[in-house]
Amino acid sequence: MIEVFIVVLMAFLVLLAWAVSRNVDLFAATMLMSIFSLLSAGWFTVMDAVDVAFTEAAVGAGISTVLVLSTLALVDQTVETVPRRRPLIGLGVVLLTGAALFYSTLDMPHYGVTEAPIHRRVAPEYIADAVPRAETGEPLTIGIPNVVTTVLASYRGYDTLGETTVIFTGATAVIMILGRRRRRRRRAGRGGAA
Repeated sequence: MIEVFIVVLMAFLVLLAWAVSRNVDLFAATMLMSIFSLLSAGWFTVMDAVDVAFTEAAVGAGISTVLVLSTLALVDQTVETVPRRRPLIGLGVVLLTGAALFYSTLDMPHYGVTEAPIHRRVAPEYIADAVPRAETGEPLTIGIPNVVTTVLASYRGYDTLGETTVIFTGATAVIMILGRRRRRRRRAGRGGAA
């Protein structure tokens, strides 16, 4: 039953992505992207990735929607459509990339298999680094007494740094765009007064 739910959810996500790509009204596209993020959070929850689902719901459906709507309040809400010359090339690239990604998943272990490489090599190493060795008196390798905190603070630190860099870059771009618009208004005000 859960497989049917996942397939239906993925179908909705594909339809929403198509609707966003075809929409010229930026407000409607923003609302559709917010719904997409909310459905993605539901999909992550079904896949037992609750931490990722929480982040997607908070950032994707929450903060991003508020920021985009705030930006839309300052700019025009429609997009000028440009005639597409070769839409089949883009579709071909997307289909080829999707086929390559699908092919790469065929070699992955099945979901929940205890003999997967991550359970045989990676997880024991994380646990060994986080749990103090009482019999030998060795201190913690990482220095954090909690396994989950060890993984999040040390091994996922690079991932977090990358996410922070992406958010910083996006915020900087929005500030630069809004600053350019304010400078144009000031110039137009000075030109009209003269």
